[in-house]
Amino acid sequence: MSEPHLSPRQQKWMDSVRASLERETGKTLSEWVAIARTCPEAGHRARLKWLKDNHGLLQNRASHVLSETFPSKMTWREPAALIEALWVDPSSRAIFEAIDVRARALPGAIQTARKGYTAWTREFQFAALRPIKGGGAMLGLAIATSAEPTLEAPRNESWSERLKSRLPIASPQLISPRIEALLREAWERS
Repeated sequence: MSEPHLSPRQQKWMDSVRASLERETGKTLSEWVAIARTCPEAGHRARLKWLKDNHGLLQNRASHVLSETFPSKMTWREPAALIEALWVDPSSRAIFEAIDVRARALPGAIQTARKGYTAWTREFQFAALRPIKGGGAMLGLAIATSAEPTLEAPRNESWSERLKSRLPIASPQLISPRIEALLREAWERS
């Protein structure tokens, strides 16, 4: 199944997770779905832990099984819904829209949405953006902090470990040509 909001590399990885499930566990996806329905837990993280502790499924396979067992209206398969739910603050939304236009203008860039951030990939994730409480946004980039004095090391970010720096942005007016150049540099490395 092709997902238009995934890069070819991400699609290949998702296909391999699907294909290897039965081969490596001895159970079909429908059998795993039946097992997952017996889980006594209600939350996603608790269900992941239950599948790991009781059935030996690790994060990626367990997440795949749970996404099929308990489909949500807001998953990576519905990026528009995730974006609408995430970017509700007008200031943060304006920053997102400004970064999104610039990131998607880069050849081969694909936007991917998550519950806590929006990311852009080519072969690999090169940037991500999440709203900051109270307005503004945090931009993560796949470049070293040494590339620009205003960049800082990520702390407790949920996006890809490839993003080695971050930059707080307080308003869309602060998205300068230098920030565009940093986005391009990160894109070139992906």
